[in-house]
Amino acid sequence: MAKTNTKKARPEPEEESLSRVVDSEYTAENITVLEGLEAVRQRPAMYIGDTGSRGLHHLFNEVLDNSIDEALAGHCDKIVCTLHTDNSLSVVDNGRGIPVDKHEKYGVSALQVVMTVLHAGGKFGGGGYRVSGGLHGVGVSCVNALSEWCEVTVERDGKKYYQKYKRGVPEADVKEIGKATGKGTATRWMADSKIFEDIKYDSHIFKTRIRELAYLNPNVSIEFVNEKNPDENETFHFKDGIKALVQDINESHDVLHKPIYFKKTREDTEVEVALQYHTGYKENILSFANNINTIEGGTHTTGAKTALTRVINNYARKVNLLKEKEQNFIGEDVRGGLTMVISVKLLHPQFEGQTKTKLGNGEVEGLVNSIMGEALGEFFDENPAIAKRIVEKAIIEQRAREAARKAAEAVKRSSALDSFGLAAKLVDCIEKDPMKTELFIVEGDSAAGPAKGARDRRFQAVLPIKGKILNVERARVDKALDNNEIKALISSLGTGIDISVGREHDDAEGNGSAHGFDISKIRYGKIILLTDADVDGEHIRTLLLTFFYRYMKPIIDHGMVYLAKPPLFTIKAGKDERYYAQDEQERDEIVRSLKKKDVQITRFKGLGEMNPEELEETAMNPSTRTLLQIRLTPEDEIETEMIFSRLMGDKVEPRREYIEKHAKEVTDLDWHY
Repeated sequence: MAKTNTKKARPEPEEESLSRVVDSEYTAENITVLEGLEAVRQRPAMYIGDTGSRGLHHLFNEVLDNSIDEALAGHCDKIVCTLHTDNSLSVVDNGRGIPVDKHEKYGVSALQVVMTVLHAGGKFGGGGYRVSGGLHGVGVSCVNALSEWCEVTVERDGKKYYQKYKRGVPEADVKEIGKATGKGTATRWMADSKIFEDIKYDSHIFKTRIRELAYLNPNVSIEFVNEKNPDENETFHFKDGIKALVQDINESHDVLHKPIYFKKTREDTEVEVALQYHTGYKENILSFANNINTIEGGTHTTGAKTALTRVINNYARKVNLLKEKEQNFIGEDVRGGLTMVISVKLLHPQFEGQTKTKLGNGEVEGLVNSIMGEALGEFFDENPAIAKRIVEKAIIEQRAREAARKAAEAVKRSSALDSFGLAAKLVDCIEKDPMKTELFIVEGDSAAGPAKGARDRRFQAVLPIKGKILNVERARVDKALDNNEIKALISSLGTGIDISVGREHDDAEGNGSAHGFDISKIRYGKIILLTDADVDGEHIRTLLLTFFYRYMKPIIDHGMVYLAKPPLFTIKAGKDERYYAQDEQERDEIVRSLKKKDVQITRFKGLGEMNPEELEETAMNPSTRTLLQIRLTPEDEIETEMIFSRLMGDKVEPRREYIEKHAKEVTDLDWHY
């Protein structure tokens, strides 16, 4: 844009030239129309979010969703997803097969239309699908556009058809290549290196989504095959669907009853709910709409919460477990120790919220409220023993809520706080802008010494904690708030905590509202866990992460939590050369590269053995350190919940089974996250 200066009598030559272009040369000739899929290639981030790892893996979701839609329609019960040795991917299903007859409007095979025209398919009012998933609706044509090559094989009507594309453009017409041996669609594609920054696939991401879909679609078996690493091959099939998901989440808990399950359809909307209470106090509600994980909840979640609160209150009054003068339970009372999965399938889902994963259909709230109220009320009448246990659990939670409130207030008056309201052990920094500050949480006073000497006091603060903090996965809120180390963490960060431990505080109708935790009051933009590079340090990091996940989850969601990587070894060569190694492999590589006889290797037993200069260089100086950021994506929600429950929960057996199953996947124990 040209500069504007009101003192000038007329524009300078360059400005005048620009003005003429803007004012007089903007005609129809200046309008560029991107034909076909070229718009996707020109602006890929508009269609898949980004061209990094997430966008790369999103292509897989788009193709898999097409096969799942066939399963939703009742035409597919087997899907095979393969990561091939050439780094291409394929999804094969035994559905009806994409139609191949000539499309009336476009004059070419319907298969070619589906693969080369945005928003073409059986999901836009053509009657092909009653209900479908897929959040963005860009579908397989977008995958085709962003692939170096893509090929589709269709088996239907006893014949086999094939077409191949190069960067979205067909190489030839759809052709018949033989007789069909079954039915279905096979799509294989090679992501385009001209589009994506780095084509590296993470099997874990694929399997997480496959597992989620297998729970939500019990009629289909989904197989994952990794030709590069057959040890990762796995088949996912949960015949009990979301009921199995509830059971698996609660595997590490002592449950009060078998899962309560119901599924009903009304007004073209299918409502499916599974719920189970355990003796713990955490609430875990997962919700889905047309197979999309609605991590921000929405109208279906609100309807279910309202119904749950109403039914439990009504039953408690009916059987006189709540006396006339006693207060009704509020929502968080009836959701303590609850694991619930809600899945709705509807014709026209409307999504809103920051990540577009919050269901906004107003009519769904009343529908779910009504269906769940009726079904749960009937269940309570038919199963009075279970209903009584649930009401008694709510009474316990009601009392615990009051105890937690008092404990939270006591933290403010704790003797662990000095006159400025900060933890006594906190060594604060000068800078007050949280977006410019860092808090290092270090293990004990021995590590605090070098950390204090190594920090930049202008923007880096240090908080030493004594040993291993309380495992909050097993402790009720009031007990956690009685722990001095946890009190020090809360007061240092300044945000307060969510004393409901993931549960929303709400009114008697179940309507949630934010309470307890306020991220706007956070005092540090980076919270860095700086512990020893050994098993004990690993344990301390896990305990801290458990605390943040349960009580301060927004700081993880906002990417504020980091792990520092102090070295395990220092290698000295002569007087001036010094190197650091995170593990034995890196140590050996450094030694081999030096090829000197006078190499001295020192293994640090802990941070307390490092001098401030070494700690500054390796863990605290922003220009030389390495930090690992802890982030959770919506795709991680189910697995993260299961991992914390299994590793930190009450039962030993699920923890042992998890460690035994995944031990061979760990290549670097100290830094495997």
